[in-house]
Amino acid sequence: MTTIWELDYYSRPILDDQKKKVWEVLICESPTRIDVPIDSLFRYSEYCPSTQVNSVWLKTAIAEAISRAPNPPDKIRFFRQAMNNMITTSCKDLEIPAQLSRRTIALSQWLRDRMENTYPQHPGYQPGKNASVIFPTTPPQPLPDALIGQKWTFATLEASAFDDLNEWSIDFGETFPVKMAGLEADTPIPGLIIYSPRALPMAAWMSGLEMAAVKFSDESPARLLLETGVSDRWILTSIDAKTQAEAQAFEASKERSQQVHFLAIQASPDVEAFAGFWLLQEINLA
Repeated sequence: MTTIWELDYYSRPILDDQKKKVWEVLICESPTRIDVPIDSLFRYSEYCPSTQVNSVWLKTAIAEAISRAPNPPDKIRFFRQAMNNMITTSCKDLEIPAQLSRRTIALSQWLRDRMENTYPQHPGYQPGKNASVIFPTTPPQPLPDALIGQKWTFATLEASAFDDLNEWSIDFGETFPVKMAGLEADTPIPGLIIYSPRALPMAAWMSGLEMAAVKFSDESPARLLLETGVSDRWILTSIDAKTQAEAQAFEASKERSQQVHFLAIQASPDVEAFAGFWLLQEINLA
């Protein structure tokens, strides 16, 4: 099974004795299956003096984390574009692929918890507003012609329906425990199902992306977009006046499900197997 790590390396709201910002690396394992207990996922943290903020220090910290982890990472995700060069350099030296991604759900929850409960206990804590990371909005790109679905439909499943997700027939995709979002078992989870005779190639292509979210854009022309990486956007389909209400209901349902939703790809409505299935959650990154 592929092991994916999520990493953040940045300053924290803590000052050292010289009144300089203390930095920290946080590393945690991505929950890529729904049956993995969250408490069992690997975590590593280490503070870094402001005078030692560089790729060499980070490389050493990642190597130390690897020495303590049950499994080394096959890939590392990170969301801060400002740290791109430093993080990718450190990972390259360790021969680990590193990718910008908004799919850092476990890391976001951990960082939020530390902001609320850990850093305020530090003697050098400096309270203040924690600004969210702003991602640039880029023009949406069309999908390759061969990967455009013939039909699509909105769907809804209760949160409890994902309890046996590991038993579903899925060729490509990635999931996480819905319980991470703190949802009740009967919470409706909205989703989009795409049907295509080229379902398998389409799912295989999408599996190479860092899947972030499906969103309805009411900018003219109205469209459903797939957001990937930290700023890439792809046009899934156009929305006409007849389906605009459904798209708006999809977004409203996401609000009620803590932004948890799914994207599925099937060859046709008559098959039960999924060529692709991704459980997604749009999150605010700090």
